[in-house]
Amino acid sequence: MKYTILHFGMFLFAIHIAVAQGTLTGVITNSENTPLPDANIFIQSLQRGTSADKLGRFQFRNIPPGDYNVTVSNIGYASVSQQVIIKDGETATLTTALTPGGLLLSDVVITGQPDHDANTISQVDIKLRPVNTSQDILRMVPGLFIAQHAGGGKAEQIFLRGFDIDHGTDINLEVDGLPVNMVSHAHGQGYSDLHFLIPELVDHVDFNKGPYYADKGNLTTAGYASFLTRNSLDQNMVKIEGGRFGTLRNVNAINLLKRNEGNKRENLYIASEFFRTDGYFQYNQYFNRINLMTKYNTTINDNQTLTIGASTFTSSWDASGQVPERAVESGVISRFGSIDPTEGGETSRTNAWVKHTVAQDDGGIFENQLYYTKYHFKLISNFTFFLNDPVNGDQITQSESRNIYGYHGNYHRESLLGQKTLLSKIGAGFRYDDVNDIHLYHTRSRKQFINDVARGDIDETNLFAYVNETLYLSHRLSLNAAVRLDHFTFNYTDALTADYKKQSVSKAAVSPKFNISYNATPNLNLFIKSGIGFHSNDTRVVVAESGEDILPKAYGIDIGGTWKLGNSIIVNAALWTLDLDQEFVYVGDEGIVEPSGKTSRKGIDVSIRYQVAPWLYFDTDVNLTDPKSKGEPEGQDYIPLAPTFTSIGGLTFRMKNGLNGSLRYRYMGDRAANEDNSVVADGYFLADAIVKYTRTRFELSFTAENIFNTKWKEAQFDTESRLFNEAEPVSEIHFTPGTPFFLKAGVSVFF
Repeated sequence: MKYTILHFGMFLFAIHIAVAQGTLTGVITNSENTPLPDANIFIQSLQRGTSADKLGRFQFRNIPPGDYNVTVSNIGYASVSQQVIIKDGETATLTTALTPGGLLLSDVVITGQPDHDANTISQVDIKLRPVNTSQDILRMVPGLFIAQHAGGGKAEQIFLRGFDIDHGTDINLEVDGLPVNMVSHAHGQGYSDLHFLIPELVDHVDFNKGPYYADKGNLTTAGYASFLTRNSLDQNMVKIEGGRFGTLRNVNAINLLKRNEGNKRENLYIASEFFRTDGYFQYNQYFNRINLMTKYNTTINDNQTLTIGASTFTSSWDASGQVPERAVESGVISRFGSIDPTEGGETSRTNAWVKHTVAQDDGGIFENQLYYTKYHFKLISNFTFFLNDPVNGDQITQSESRNIYGYHGNYHRESLLGQKTLLSKIGAGFRYDDVNDIHLYHTRSRKQFINDVARGDIDETNLFAYVNETLYLSHRLSLNAAVRLDHFTFNYTDALTADYKKQSVSKAAVSPKFNISYNATPNLNLFIKSGIGFHSNDTRVVVAESGEDILPKAYGIDIGGTWKLGNSIIVNAALWTLDLDQEFVYVGDEGIVEPSGKTSRKGIDVSIRYQVAPWLYFDTDVNLTDPKSKGEPEGQDYIPLAPTFTSIGGLTFRMKNGLNGSLRYRYMGDRAANEDNSVVADGYFLADAIVKYTRTRFELSFTAENIFNTKWKEAQFDTESRLFNEAEPVSEIHFTPGTPFFLKAGVSVFF
């Protein structure tokens, strides 16, 4: 009996010990009472860290009673340490407002949150790297390369993780929750034109690689990038820049309303961008772009925020296109000349969105967003010159108009499963693309219509839902399991058939994910990521293939970690593999369907950020990839234009006297341009420099691109073409020459 009493007493004591824990919660803001998402909170004596959520909130559970020193930090802000007393079964609250400060890598905290490994690098880069164009914004993703090959107004060609992504087939891009990718686009699946984003307004870049994230669906195979614009402006700004080749740029950002009184915050600003350039080609590009944006953000009460945004963008340009090597080498045209100088295009996009966020009493956060986009596109191209039509030439025009309607909502909450912390997130939404008069037709000299190739209307609907659960087995080890369901309905009406007939196909995809994160030490987080993703095919492919193999899956695994060495070096590295199923591709330039087969990619990504001195920083990204086509004989299994070795990096300095700048490089190695590597796309090494002098009321800037005036090929394709005077076609590299040495200067005024 006495042993039973003793055992019962020990059991009660064990329960007491388990329950004798406290909780620490709080909110992190800046000095203007604006929440700081991803701010770092660290309890030194327990060696436990976490990050603030979208409302700046954080929570530690199961803290033993005691007196603790808690450090709060965020890149670009002065860190703060405070004493907090934790009592049995009670919740302590810590509210901290951070003030702007120096950029110190010592402020970075390595957490065990599965989706924060790459964002640790992102927090540093957005504060450190100079951003002058929307192209620079895309380069925030480590290992991502871009190429422009149509006069500056066309969306960039994207390369990442051994993919020639074209204009967006295998990367999911968003701005403020709005999709950038255009599905079933006139020019190519996933076409992503980011030129409607004003780079000076970008506040945060959320990116990650691979198909491992349940809230990212269609096109998330190589990875995703989500750009968030500022909710408020620190100050008004007027910027004017000018440079070689008739380049002029003006950016204005003005506060219309700025009120911060207690817990009430209200901000409204308007911004504009005007850009024009003649370009460095023989024929004037006449490129111009106009952007307008406004954004309103307010706290309805202590637990609710409302954001309303609107933007509009328009652009037009002439282009010199890709030129064949033989024409340049024989002197038919110069390096910056053109076979068909009547190429070009025009596009516009108008967006409106509203987002409501509410924090509930149980700690959950409920987010809802509605959005609408009106889009217009017209592109005139000539890739083969006189191959198909020796009289009129092979110029084509692609055009479309579309409306996009969408909604996405999610609810996430932290709770207890026994004594373990469980972070749950569920979400759902839809996207409906109403594409009118999607058109491919043969033209001459941009104006003369010759004949239709393809024409019709597309309706594409994507319904989705997901469940994402993260179980923290300890403050070091977490398991993440998730599943996403996508359902598509594809409708196509062919306008070139005699009778009206709507072709319709429906298909669903289930995408499971499983990730492990382990904080081996306070400065080392290890992870294993695995998951299945997909990208949809063009609606015209779907109906042509009767719904077979139209949502090809991607199977990925990443193994790696994030390591902080001392207070000055951060390393993020991963070994990865990614396999894609059979798919069919709609070739928008020809209006035909082609199979592309199965592929396999494996590689290693390494990113290093090093604070050499309080004022000097070094960064580099190195990416090695082995991309192969499956089922092909050895030596015939190269994937055309897939990058195998890329690196981006540089040195950045920031002096206390306001002088700051950066010397940056980009390197892409030679890569196969066809399946047997008998044609090679030349690699290149480029260097750019930026110097700025920043004071309270103004900033002077000087930018030099391609400082060594390297002759390089920005975009390259192995294309069969025929010139006007040739009897037989020739297959060889066709390229767009990269920018020569370019210099621009600018002045910004703050008030």
